Amino acid sequence: MTKITIYHKDSVEIMEIVRKLREEGLLQGTDFDFAYNQSRWDEMIGELPKHTDFMFYQDKHATLFALKYS
Repeated sequence: MTKITIYHKDSVEIMEIVRKLREEGLLQGTDFDFAYNQSRWDEMIGELPKHTDFMFYQDKHATLFALKYS
């Protein structure tokens, strides 16, 4: 499994990316999964930015995704 993190995109932008992945024929739960994390404040570190972790179960999908969205 390969994890790719995208920072500073809101939930609307992330859902558009997910829709495009589905249109390309990828299946959520089989080919990829994702987890959206809102920004939050940490007393020790400061602000942790919003980010989304995309997990791909095949490297070829992760590579194409990274080239397209990173």
